Amino acid sequence: MKQSIVTLDLEGVLVPEIWIAVALKTGLQELQLTTREIPDYDVLMTGRLKILGEHGLKLSDIQNVIATLEPLEGAREFLRELRTLTQVIILSDTFEEFAQPLMRQLDWPTIFCHRLVVTDGKIINYKLRQSNQKQKSVAALKGLDYRVIAAGDAFNDIAMLGEAHAGFLFRSPPTIQKQFPQFPALESYADLLKAIQASM
Repeated sequence: MKQSIVTLDLEGVLVPEIWIAVALKTGLQELQLTTREIPDYDVLMTGRLKILGEHGLKLSDIQNVIATLEPLEGAREFLRELRTLTQVIILSDTFEEFAQPLMRQLDWPTIFCHRLVVTDGKIINYKLRQSNQKQKSVAALKGLDYRVIAAGDAFNDIAMLGEAHAGFLFRSPPTIQKQFPQFPALESYADLLKAIQASM
């Protein structure tokens, strides 16, 4: 029997959506768009960087908002319990410069994510670890003979869920659930934990 490993998305699954929080803080409603609405990550990030530049927002402005965020209710306990059962890797399209305060609150799970390109405190670009890193990470773990179980909530998680031996949507919008009915849609951490255990 293969050893299991779980890959989880971060925003929307364990912590609030960072860009939505920034949009609420700054009043820039355009920043509320996420990978739940826009499947093409490059299109999404290019738009975000343009908005930040137009309004003179710096990395520190976003980090100040992130400093006010906490994991979603029940997320710490869920992750803590899950890590007693199996190894867990967070696969996220966020950035190392954003993730650190949230990882501290989650007791430092392993996270694979991207990096920002910053000059004089301004975010001028971003560097992907690699394209489709979530799906490729799952494929690599399968190549290491793991049984991979994945959970996510948005369009950019679908390839990861499809690559995994078992994939689950967690608190995803009805539009995504309808478009991808092959992935069971779950709403509570208790149900997600049960589904993961049953898939191990």
